[in-house]
Amino acid sequence: MGELLASTLAELGVTQVFGIVGDALNPFTDAIRREKRLSWLGVRHEEGAALAAAGQAKLTGRLGVCAGTTGPGATHLIAGLYEASHDHAPVLAIAGDVPTRLGGIDYLQAADHVQSFRDACVYAASVNSADAAAVQIHEAIAAAYGSRGVALLNIPQDVFAAKTSIAVGSLATLRPRPEISPADADLDSAAQMIDRAKSVVLFVGNGARGAKAEVAALARKLQAPIVHTYRALDLFAFDDAYVIGGLGLIGSKAGYDAIHRCELLLMIGSDYPYTEFLPHKAQVIQIDERAFAIGRRLPVAQSIVGSARPSVAGLLARAKPRTDDSFLGSYQRDWASWTRMLDKKADLNRSKELIHPQGLARAISDLAAEDALFCVDTGEVTLWSGNWLRPRGRQQIIGSYNNAAVGVALGMANGAQAIDQHRQVIVLCGDGGFAMLMQEFFTSVQHALPVKVFVFNNGGWGLVHLEMEEAGLPVFSGAKTGNPDFAMFAQSCGAQGFRVSNPQLLRDTIARALAASGPVVVDVAVDPSEIPAMPHVKIEQAWRFGVGKIRELIGQ
Repeated sequence: MGELLASTLAELGVTQVFGIVGDALNPFTDAIRREKRLSWLGVRHEEGAALAAAGQAKLTGRLGVCAGTTGPGATHLIAGLYEASHDHAPVLAIAGDVPTRLGGIDYLQAADHVQSFRDACVYAASVNSADAAAVQIHEAIAAAYGSRGVALLNIPQDVFAAKTSIAVGSLATLRPRPEISPADADLDSAAQMIDRAKSVVLFVGNGARGAKAEVAALARKLQAPIVHTYRALDLFAFDDAYVIGGLGLIGSKAGYDAIHRCELLLMIGSDYPYTEFLPHKAQVIQIDERAFAIGRRLPVAQSIVGSARPSVAGLLARAKPRTDDSFLGSYQRDWASWTRMLDKKADLNRSKELIHPQGLARAISDLAAEDALFCVDTGEVTLWSGNWLRPRGRQQIIGSYNNAAVGVALGMANGAQAIDQHRQVIVLCGDGGFAMLMQEFFTSVQHALPVKVFVFNNGGWGLVHLEMEEAGLPVFSGAKTGNPDFAMFAQSCGAQGFRVSNPQLLRDTIARALAASGPVVVDVAVDPSEIPAMPHVKIEQAWRFGVGKIRELIGQ
């Protein structure tokens, strides 16, 4: 059945499978060798395989595929699969298993993969005969697409090697979910609420990605500001006149204030989980394809169950136009003030000795190609990237949005780069995150994936530092790291590596790295004492931060 699985994936348009070879997978990898439409991309750790598949699925909405052999080979996939699970991306994970005759007797590397994977999966099952494989392959892929998540097929070695004449049917049904049309009555009611409200804010999430034109048109018609989630940062250009920033730690004062002072908040494709930043007084209309997600973060006055594009288009046709732009104008001015502050912090001339991480993020953003893809890791680097990247053109951003895992950006970047080796794919990560899975840079080199890795090297777990100091605690020694020379590591892999600590040399180094034809690591020593711009740090939090700093200095 190895041939059946390989040919089915190829028919569905899958071009790569990520994994590490092993005995239980031999029938499958040999079938891939003979299937000219499909390639096996070997990684250095199975988590990297799962991350590569997740990166492809997040970027395209189409099926990503990874595989691991018996026991630890398969279970190493799990951490990476949570990326796809939490960000609702379709991934098929294939786990090789011990032969069926050896199951249940505590054999070498035997593991209950189905049980182990279940929390990360929308579907998990063992294929116990080759003739059952066709139906189960269909069911697994249908579940991955239909529920937007991870499907696991656990396949014993003898089943993988067995022959079957039963083909997978109904291949045309294995595709991304179509749009869901909303109910007219819900649109009518919502439009009436919008017309009555004196001020409206559009709060836009990743679910609005297919409705960019409609959201922009509605904002113009209502003279309403657009506030976005971090995941929707790249949805509109940074200089769009109606966008006033994000919400939360990766946001702006203008965005926070507008959401809290508007009369009506229209949530479009967002299940924003940080309730402490959401408003308590505004009427709320929420648009989401998933009825169960509506109203669980804050009280909602009107639900619209449907996809963003037809839902926003329906409101656009029904809502009355507005000419009063005073509410919008007030927050446009606040946003302009906020961006001037961001620009000052990003100025590379702020210091002659230190590279500020804001300046590094902004310089990368300014020098990146018009269609660059930024793969952002988790940690303090998320704050630098989320606040100082300025998306434009056809640029895109992917990250660990809901799983918030450290060390995942490079693996996802490898998957994204494998789709298009001519696209500029840029990794932004901290030193701790890069060190977690830096072996996956050798995967980049081995497969000629020209990813550009920028390491924000502050010598520690920067976000943990902030959390400790915000609590009034001195930084624990365990929050500091010791690092190798990452530039030399890249060179030892056969790639280019640069290390820079002089702010006067930064832009030229970034430009050289981005212009390089192959994979590159740029190890940048950034100021570890820099504090992110957090729009709503309370006085008592700032006081505790000061106490934490003092206790560090006096050693208590």
